[in-house]
Amino acid sequence: QEQFVESGGGLVQPGGSLRLSCAASGINVSRYFMGWYRQAPGKEREFVASITSLGITNYADSVKGRFTISRDSAKNTVYLQMNTLKPEDTAVYVCRRVESDSWGQGTQVTVSL
Repeated sequence: QEQFVESGGGLVQPGGSLRLSCAASGINVSRYFMGWYRQAPGKEREFVASITSLGITNYADSVKGRFTISRDSAKNTVYLQMNTLKPEDTAVYVCRRVESDSWGQGTQVTVSL
């Protein structure tokens, strides 16, 4: 079965950067439509970024120009490079196959002074 383990979250100051990693097993991330989502306390889960099997990327308007999704086929890992972080980026970030019905635990990102 497919599994994804997110890592790389933490506490950063506004304007700072983090790189999240999504280590996959059970699927080859280069062959599937992969995405990052986030959920802040008291808010609905929202789409952040995705990458298709052809490498086509898509981003939520709120993160365009600041976040970059990528993948490393050799490591079977999807990444989310997050730059110029804002307090409103604070959330639990989850990686998944976009067309899946399942959700993992995610990794916490907190942007605060």
